[in-house]
Amino acid sequence: MPYAAITYRVKPGHEEEIAEIFADFQRVDRPDYAKDSGERAGRLLGTAVFVKDDIVVRVIHYEGDFTAVGRHMAAQQGVHVLEAKLAPYLAEERDTTSPQAFAEYFKNATMRRVQQLTVDTHPVGATT
Repeated sequence: MPYAAITYRVKPGHEEEIAEIFADFQRVDRPDYAKDSGERAGRLLGTAVFVKDDIVVRVIHYEGDFTAVGRHMAAQQGVHVLEAKLAPYLAEERDTTSPQAFAEYFKNATMRRVQQLTVDTHPVGATT
């Protein structure tokens, strides 16, 4: 199952406030998400959020079509509540008010994955 990471800059010195905002995050209404056509696109398996100084990274564990994750998240009320609470701490303002704007931000904030190692790719029984 793949992982993705979303990153954004925040104003330094607010790690505790940001941690509290994410601690109160309302989870998505359902882990399964769909394409625009309504056909199943995948499933969110888990997320984790990390903050250090002026950087926040959200790691997303998912299966399926990652491009549909942004649309799914944009439709979640908890995401919009979190965005409003987080806004004063962002280093740069961003528009996440509409599903289209949120999906665009989500796409642009996704980090490039350079490697992913899992137990499925481990060379079981390899000798040195």
